[in-house]
Amino acid sequence: MNKTLRARADRHLTSGTRRLLFFVFLLLLAPAQFSGQQPQPADLTRLTVDSIFTYRTRSLGPVQWQQDGTGYLALEPSPGKKGFLDIVRYDALGGDRTIKLSAEKLTQPSTAEPLLVENFDLSADGQKLLVFTKSERVWRGNTRGDYWVVDLKDGRLRKLGGAAAKPSTLMFAKFSPDATRVGYVRENNIYVENLTGAFGSHIKQITSDGSRYIVNGTFDWVYEEELFCRDGFRWSPDGRNIAYWQLNTEGVKEFQLVNNTGGLYPVITSFPYPKAGETNSAARVGVVRASGGATRWFDIAGDPRNNYLPRMEWAASSDEVVIQQLNRLQNTNIVLLGDVRSGKVRPVLTEKDEAWVDVGWGDLDWDKNGLARGDVEWVDSGKRFLWTSERDGWRHIYSVSRDGSDVKNITPGEYDVMGVEKVDAANGWLYFRASPENSGQRYLYRTRLSGEDKAERLVSEPGTHSYNISPRGDLAIHFFSAFNRVPRSEIVRLPDHTVARTLIDNAALQERIEKLKRGPQEFFRVAIGEGSKRLEIDGWVIKPPDFNPEKRYPVLFHVYGEPWGQTVLDAWGGRNLLWHLMLAQQGYVVMSVDSRGTPAPRGRAWRKVIYRKVGIVNSEDHANAVRAIKKWPYVDPTRIAIWGWSGGGSSTLNAMFRYPDVYNVGMSVAPVPDLRYYDTIYQERYGGLPQDHPEEWNQSSPITFAGQLQGQLLVVHGTGDDNVHYQGTEAMIDKLIAANKQFAIMPYPNRSHGISEGPGTQRHLYGLLTRYLNEKLPAGGR
Repeated sequence: MNKTLRARADRHLTSGTRRLLFFVFLLLLAPAQFSGQQPQPADLTRLTVDSIFTYRTRSLGPVQWQQDGTGYLALEPSPGKKGFLDIVRYDALGGDRTIKLSAEKLTQPSTAEPLLVENFDLSADGQKLLVFTKSERVWRGNTRGDYWVVDLKDGRLRKLGGAAAKPSTLMFAKFSPDATRVGYVRENNIYVENLTGAFGSHIKQITSDGSRYIVNGTFDWVYEEELFCRDGFRWSPDGRNIAYWQLNTEGVKEFQLVNNTGGLYPVITSFPYPKAGETNSAARVGVVRASGGATRWFDIAGDPRNNYLPRMEWAASSDEVVIQQLNRLQNTNIVLLGDVRSGKVRPVLTEKDEAWVDVGWGDLDWDKNGLARGDVEWVDSGKRFLWTSERDGWRHIYSVSRDGSDVKNITPGEYDVMGVEKVDAANGWLYFRASPENSGQRYLYRTRLSGEDKAERLVSEPGTHSYNISPRGDLAIHFFSAFNRVPRSEIVRLPDHTVARTLIDNAALQERIEKLKRGPQEFFRVAIGEGSKRLEIDGWVIKPPDFNPEKRYPVLFHVYGEPWGQTVLDAWGGRNLLWHLMLAQQGYVVMSVDSRGTPAPRGRAWRKVIYRKVGIVNSEDHANAVRAIKKWPYVDPTRIAIWGWSGGGSSTLNAMFRYPDVYNVGMSVAPVPDLRYYDTIYQERYGGLPQDHPEEWNQSSPITFAGQLQGQLLVVHGTGDDNVHYQGTEAMIDKLIAANKQFAIMPYPNRSHGISEGPGTQRHLYGLLTRYLNEKLPAGGR
């Protein structure tokens, strides 16, 4: 599914960088955002498909807090080398800027050209920089590339990998704790390179069985996509050992993508992709000496192809590793402590749920500061760890003793914790995001790690707040946006949240937005159901600039509607928002509502009522909300449209097929028409195994109801989509043809799930959607 809003925080990024990039990505909805001056349309009060691509935010690039918390490092354009970047240091409070490493000093000896730095990591002792460049995409992110180490004392530049390494083949390089070595993955094996020796002379290959099927130190497609696992190895705190995952993909059926536009003959890409009900990879975790030797594998019970190992970290010591084992149905998660010497494991905590257990999911994440979401955080000198759970009906943080005998909720109350921002163990504070009163907003709270005091809210401005908190916990880079406020970033003091320094306010963009002709934009709740089944659905509405309450207008609903996405957010919406504003200027009312099953902070029951009913409960809620809205005096009940992408594309199909009397026009982008065509981890999490509940899977799939289509339907899909395969759309096309249903289809050749590759693709896509809507559902009040 389209999990763009989740934090695809790559392990080659530093902890501060990962947090910052995630929040910038979340707030800006990156497909529309770039920095720099853009040509502006003649009429600054109106939007067009062309002009929405010129409203671009400025945003911070990669940053990393220094350990003393007084300043941070950042990447900025080099004035001396156009097109290249300097690494600079900023004083956090004063803003004094010094060049830490100029582009000129990052010049490759062989080419006399500077490295185009994409990211960097500062060693713990502050004496070396690890630089990432020439990256290549691996599924979701650019996680493969070249790494260089820069000695900040003498400026020496050293490329990692040695002569045997092909260009752009290293992954997840990271310093050992003492910064004398770097570990990395190359071609499915793990290597350790000693930085004290001559170039290429001190490289130790510590795994040797990596192959087409055996994957060491990284993951297969489905682990990356659904469990957020990319970087698959960890240095022990003492630097003597490395713990790592190994996946065996043999036996997993391969999916083939066909590129018909790459040459005279098709180019086929084949990769293991377990569809629902099919065979998974086998995963195991082991520990190997950083100097080489045999791996000690942990003795974990259960079939490795029918259990997942989604999380692993060192357990606040170099003697034990903490591993999470999630069963295939994903309703039981066992926290295990593994002894490094013996390989024996013992369970310390078991989390169960009648639906599914979340291991970092959607906005309800654990953290984004370098640990994969769902990791434990050790406190009290390793005697306790923090854990997220919905066991009392709400998402909360629990403090758990190392042996699991004492479990204490430290964020009690009828609200959901929406993400941990920082564990300040030195001062005894937990910083987290929540929004007890408004499910579309996010605020910063803090509470004592002891759980003794009531949590306090630290910020009041309505909207969405997120943070990159300094190591000392007294300062933070604060990111803010709201539905009508473009993103800004600033340094704030904590806990009083006073602004110390503005970093980027995007004032010029806000001024452009203010000049647009806009109608009322409001949040609302609409009631559906009767008696004990009555509930209220959150929504927002954008009305035309010349809105006349005496007229009736066509309505376009934007939908996601599945466990991965919430659309009713008080946050800047990027290109989609601008496109919706453009449609409102044309005379459409644009709305969005969040049905049950979306990841809104409204409690466990709200989110998990959808279990084994994906496509059923959510589409019924949405249709009932639309029926209620149709009765509003300014809504034309004969002109109702709906559109969505990925899970939203599936929701669009469900709306058009299941409720043909409610919706007139649908635009479905990259949908999953038959749930059996999607992967094991995502789809089985919400629906169980298809072999166990075949009729439920039929009833949950839009394709089952394709013959009921009555309205106008446009389906858009990239033929190179490795995530949601075009194959599923072709199967639905066959169903529609057999039922003699007319529809429109737009395949984008060799484009992936985001349909963004190639010049002009996004412009073409939004133009297509606009034209189709204009033709099938004329704008304007009547």
